[in-house]
Amino acid sequence: MGTMIDLHVSDGAVIKAYHAQAQGARKGGLIVIQEIFGVTDHIKEVADSYAADGYEVIAPSLFDRQAPLFEATYSEEDVKKSIALAGQNPPDERMADLQAAMDMLKGKGPVFMTGYCYGGSLCWVAACRLDGLAAVSGYYGRLAPEYADETPKCPVIMHFGEHDHAIPMDRVQHLQDAHPDVPVYVYDAGHGFNSDRRADYDEACAALARKRTLELFAANS
Repeated sequence: MGTMIDLHVSDGAVIKAYHAQAQGARKGGLIVIQEIFGVTDHIKEVADSYAADGYEVIAPSLFDRQAPLFEATYSEEDVKKSIALAGQNPPDERMADLQAAMDMLKGKGPVFMTGYCYGGSLCWVAACRLDGLAAVSGYYGRLAPEYADETPKCPVIMHFGEHDHAIPMDRVQHLQDAHPDVPVYVYDAGHGFNSDRRADYDEACAALARKRTLELFAANS
């Protein structure tokens, strides 16, 4: 189990983050980026699972400026709130928060990043704009194709669901065409297939994507 800590951002903001220490031999640091629903129990469990694999994990609470420690359910009302908060926090504006998380992890080994939904979009932008990341694995980031004209500074893999109602396959192909050297994996699943809280959860696809993510991290340690 991890704990909530403070992250001091370069713009003077102080935001919360979930911090889980590595178990066993430390393999590196890992930033886990939330879905639009905040740093929920699911995201904390994801962080804990990577900590069990040997990574020191930080999951920043990226909506803290508007809604401190925001956590949402999948109710229609909460989905609307979550979408509105995501709209107030576009990927460009959250790079400093992710840099603050990186600063807490650097100097002790490689720093990796993974993220889901909203976090998957931030993963792509961070890989293109932030220096010092060892590797990045982004899951079903709807906005990632909108940044296809930017080039990652580190090894990246991206994961998408073939039946994702929010991300048409032509957008995924646009990202792949712009970066043929970036592995873009498409799974027989819908949006949110990694989360066991969601209707589109697919255990086999989630396990395969996690395996590929851990292999990417190991290859760039």
